[in-house]
Amino acid sequence: MGKKRVAVVIAENFEDVEVTAPVEALEAAGADVVLIGIESGSVKGKKGAVLDTDTTFDQLPADAIDSFDMLVIPGGGAPENLRIVDAAVDFTRRFVDSGKPVASICHGPQLLISAEVLKGRKTTSVNKIRDDIKNAGGLYEDAPLVVDGNLISSRTPRDMDVFNQAIVDALGAVGAQ
Repeated sequence: MGKKRVAVVIAENFEDVEVTAPVEALEAAGADVVLIGIESGSVKGKKGAVLDTDTTFDQLPADAIDSFDMLVIPGGGAPENLRIVDAAVDFTRRFVDSGKPVASICHGPQLLISAEVLKGRKTTSVNKIRDDIKNAGGLYEDAPLVVDGNLISSRTPRDMDVFNQAIVDALGAVGAQ
């Protein structure tokens, strides 16, 4: 089996460390990380980071999910920008339905809410969107890390160490069964 591939979805106003730290952890574990954006080019984070997308949702082939082993949804303002893009919502829904690991942090579950995949599922997030999760039928837990099947979630950058360890472990388990 080749190198594991991870899709990381980004948009303007992403929380810098919620992209950079997981990307570093995944790359250190040997993964090939692909930054997927709404448009080609540079995307600015909340704290000044500037990242270039590798591809866009519109450029992804219909079977793109088959070529990825995990999806990571960072927070900040990015999920709010992604959730109004039908291709991003559809990609997320299909990824969750595939059974492959889907990790979200902070405001990341906003994209899961729009993809309508949280009903009856446990997740955590920044507390500012807990009511949104509950209103979408999700089971909100205030914990540093919540894992429910293929969903992995953490609250904020202060949970980054446990989040990064969980996603690296989950990626290592993909295909190991």
